[in-house]
Amino acid sequence: MKIQLLLTGNELMSGHTVDSNSAMIAQQLGAKGYNIARKVTVGDDRVKLLEEMQLQSQASEVLIINGGLGPTADDLTAQILSELTGQAIEENAIAKQHLIEWCERHKLKLNEANLKQAMLPTGIEIIPNPVGSAVGFFIHHNHCLIICTPGIPSELKSMMKQTIVDLICDQFPNNKQPSTLRFQTFGIGESTLQQLVNNQLVDWPEEVELGFRAGMPLLEIKLSIQDSKHTQLQQDCYQHLYRLISDYIVGSDSTNLAKAVIQLLNQQHSRLTTAESCTGGLIASAITENAGASSVFEAGFVTYSNAIKQNIIGVDKMILQTQGAVSEAVVIAMANGAMARSGADYAIAVSGVAGPDGGSAQKPVGTVWIAWGSRDKLKACKLRLNASRKWFQQMVMAISLDLIRRELLGIEKEPRYLSRYSE
Repeated sequence: MKIQLLLTGNELMSGHTVDSNSAMIAQQLGAKGYNIARKVTVGDDRVKLLEEMQLQSQASEVLIINGGLGPTADDLTAQILSELTGQAIEENAIAKQHLIEWCERHKLKLNEANLKQAMLPTGIEIIPNPVGSAVGFFIHHNHCLIICTPGIPSELKSMMKQTIVDLICDQFPNNKQPSTLRFQTFGIGESTLQQLVNNQLVDWPEEVELGFRAGMPLLEIKLSIQDSKHTQLQQDCYQHLYRLISDYIVGSDSTNLAKAVIQLLNQQHSRLTTAESCTGGLIASAITENAGASSVFEAGFVTYSNAIKQNIIGVDKMILQTQGAVSEAVVIAMANGAMARSGADYAIAVSGVAGPDGGSAQKPVGTVWIAWGSRDKLKACKLRLNASRKWFQQMVMAISLDLIRRELLGIEKEPRYLSRYSE
């Protein structure tokens, strides 16, 4: 079965609005074993929209039209669908009643502009909109199920979950039970991983699709199957990958580095503190944005100036004068001082030159010292990250959390990024 999407609106064509709806539609349908064959975006142009509706309805079993159901003159979907199907426009009683109730809930007066949303082709069937003012609707034409949906993401999401997915499943049932196993990695790139698979897992089964979604800072790996009968193959592939890259695997589904660290600290009944200079509290923020962080994180210190490093966490003035703020001795002192004042068992400390100014020949922009570990076992490394200030800070945050994650897991193997970014 072929499903096509037609996205409408000048705002999509101009870039003023970023299309997130097609991804959401694909994800919800994909979970039921249906794939999107093609998507097209067209501006608010009557001729082009009619032409595209005609072409797509002839070439697919399902056409989902997204957008163009609002109250303004450039919302054209209902009128063009009327031309396509030869169904006259009339006031739809169900759509009008929905508008009346929507206006009452929002204490608004129903006006002529809103009533435009009730003027729909005859022969359509209504798809309820539990959130917004414009109902959706569907009709069959050219042996194609044409589904018209509002463009507002929150409205579309509710309608997909409550009605549209079931509508497609009922009219085009399939026996597939697709499944995707997702896990997050840090410190290994997709090309490196793909080469490892090519070299060491040469019998990779075609029933299991290996996919990647690169983000910042994590790389998501996806193992997808189209039928539950291949679940064991999916699990076998995961085990093969785990043996190859276990130290780079942060966790499953949508976890992140901070969540992984929090979980490990909870398991070990330990607490962490941070002492940050160049990241300005970004590491502490990444930790505390997760619910339950207070069980393992009681204090973090943003010590941006040398005076605060001395006065708040006790970094010796002589060390700062002789070694400089961006040095191994200083980040070790920062980590020890933060643990002493917070009572934490582990610490992360960072000091660097985020740029774009402030570097020197000895310590150029992008230089950072990171210390991590416990009172009895502190480690430190010097890295050089040549990038924008924002990317530098994000990477220092991610690397720091990954280093403490590895320490908590007892991983002795050195991650690739230490050699990649070392001077």
